[in-house]
Amino acid sequence: MEAKSAVRFTLGKQSSLAPERWNDLLEREDDDEEEEEEEDWSGEEIDPGVRLMYAANEGDLEGVKELLESGVNVNFRDIDDRTALHVAACQGFSDVVKLLIDNKAEVDPKDRWGSTPLSDAIHYKNHDVIKLLEKHDAKPLMAPMHVKNFREIPEYEIDPKELDFTSIVEIKKGAFQVASWRGTKVAVKKFGEEVIFDEDKVRTFRDELALLQKLRHPNLVQFLGAVTQSSPMMIVTEYLPKGDLCSFLEKKGALKPTTALRYALDIARGMNYLHESKPEAIIHRHLEPSNILRDDSGHLKVADFGVTKLLKVAKSVKEDRPLSYHDVSWRYVAPEVLRNEEYDTKVDVFSFALILQEMIEGCPPFNTKQANEVPKLYATKQRPPFRAPTKFYAHGSKDLIQECWSEKPANRPAFKEIIPRLESIYNKFGHRSRWKVRPLKCFQRVEAMWKKENSTQSSIDQSSRSTSSI
Repeated sequence: MEAKSAVRFTLGKQSSLAPERWNDLLEREDDDEEEEEEEDWSGEEIDPGVRLMYAANEGDLEGVKELLESGVNVNFRDIDDRTALHVAACQGFSDVVKLLIDNKAEVDPKDRWGSTPLSDAIHYKNHDVIKLLEKHDAKPLMAPMHVKNFREIPEYEIDPKELDFTSIVEIKKGAFQVASWRGTKVAVKKFGEEVIFDEDKVRTFRDELALLQKLRHPNLVQFLGAVTQSSPMMIVTEYLPKGDLCSFLEKKGALKPTTALRYALDIARGMNYLHESKPEAIIHRHLEPSNILRDDSGHLKVADFGVTKLLKVAKSVKEDRPLSYHDVSWRYVAPEVLRNEEYDTKVDVFSFALILQEMIEGCPPFNTKQANEVPKLYATKQRPPFRAPTKFYAHGSKDLIQECWSEKPANRPAFKEIIPRLESIYNKFGHRSRWKVRPLKCFQRVEAMWKKENSTQSSIDQSSRSTSSI
């Protein structure tokens, strides 16, 4: 049985799951029990277990070693069930943590609020301690979005035990893996330490979830749920086995104009839904072939809303910092974003123009240049050359592309204007194809009938000659 004291260890950093309760408690006790506390914490009156916690709090390695050698229980708990390992983890003293573990300290003891040493180390961002505890099989109990009341658990929450990763398949699209959920294949994106330890990334993750659960459109990848109450946190979406548009174009090369236009309509419809969302327009800002997926019916769906921006009252937004090469693919980013200027929904229109041209040309924008050279070309108002035959850009498709990648965002059409223009161009291409094919089929039928009639007449004539000769 573990030793437990009626004393509360109140020095240093407190439990990661109850900081406010600690503060309230201390404020209530300060006035009435100040003299009693001074007596309890002085000299030989201090409980040896509390002295161990005090030494751990100070990072006193020799003091901790001396107390343990004297027989003090390494798993001593105060009135709140906190141990010396909790305290050392909060303070970030990895050498003390190692010494306690080497002396058979429990790795995952829970305090009265359910916090473990690893949870405390994560809360206070003590990375060396986190690695040390995980090395000794400590398991994270709480995710940064963990709620204290089960009624606050979001409706989209998925029990991680329902996700089967037995046959793990990496998807080319980012950090996604294929899993089975309730008998259905799904795509799962896991978030590791880089999110847990970064408040900004946790906030971005929370914003992405708030956005995803609102989106419903046939040309957007469907959000199914998320894991937020345990670690690792995850986002679960529908799985599209045919992969992304980037891989498809690498394999197929240039597409037929009608196919390119049909795909362009899928993209434009999905993007129009985002831009027309109320009360806040949604800017994707990361529109590129690798973020567009193909479904089983041959249609495209826009994916990856992790870097989206919302247009609220203001009519434009700006990045908090200049984009780096690791943030997005520079080949598809509008020049105003690369210049770290204010921008609006028209940045997605710029990217769309490049994607449409790529589908017709069969190669990425400025494919002969290094990616980090492309922003300079856009800055000098250069655009990818049109090398495909002129007939591939018939009926105004070239004009549309050029308008969409205009240097001035205000001159770029909105997707609600782009869609009817694409439909008109597509119908004209389709009418032209039908005009070419139908006469040919007609002539083939006439020719077949003519041959059949001649064959029949020939048989009759031959029969008549045979009869006559008899």
